[in-house]
Amino acid sequence: MPFDLPRDAIVPVRSAIVRLDPGPHPFERDNAAAIDENWRAEKEANPALFDGKVVLLSSLAYADGRLDGLCHIIRFATFMLWRKTRPLGSAEHAYAHAMPVTSDNALILIRMAGHTVNAGRAYFAAGSFEPQDFLDGMADIDFNMLREVREETGLDLSGCERDPIYHLRSSEGASVIFRRYYLNEPAETVAERIRAFVAAEEEPEIEGPVIVRGPSDLPADMALHIPAMIEWHFANPPDR
Repeated sequence: MPFDLPRDAIVPVRSAIVRLDPGPHPFERDNAAAIDENWRAEKEANPALFDGKVVLLSSLAYADGRLDGLCHIIRFATFMLWRKTRPLGSAEHAYAHAMPVTSDNALILIRMAGHTVNAGRAYFAAGSFEPQDFLDGMADIDFNMLREVREETGLDLSGCERDPIYHLRSSEGASVIFRRYYLNEPAETVAERIRAFVAAEEEPEIEGPVIVRGPSDLPADMALHIPAMIEWHFANPPDR
């Protein structure tokens, strides 16, 4: 099976090896005309969209705490058609979340800006893997996490204490790899820093920060995988 993953459960990941295949993804290769047609409609609906390069999996498997996968560089237009149709078994999407934890044990999420593809949605600052997130043909998961947090919020997590391992939550078609990073400031101080960064941006990717202080303190319009991650964090206090 190209995708052999524990679904709808959070599991530890002690090793993650996701390789980049230089060849075309079969979904992109076999659906060129449909990709172009759908992209014209997407651009008409949201002219701010950009057809850059992202990554889509052709296989991903989990066993004994180890995650192994193979991915391909594709057009963002390809991803948009795949996201709309989601043909089972052909491809899956994986993304990474740094979970910023403040000194008062709150979580810092963000809400996406109105011009983005996920407008209004609340989740941890993150984005698809891009070619720059690969070193010697291997995905650098923490580089992707820290880059996306810095680009969207202005926060630099590179010097922060972090969990020793990753965790994984997978649902049909999409998997999130995540790791907690610990900030030495309380939630409101961190949120104010993010608000100042957003105010200074010409075209910010996010509306602003969202503070979550407990398992029942859930924001509106969350991404579907977020409630389980919030519940997991507060049920598993960090050992620090």
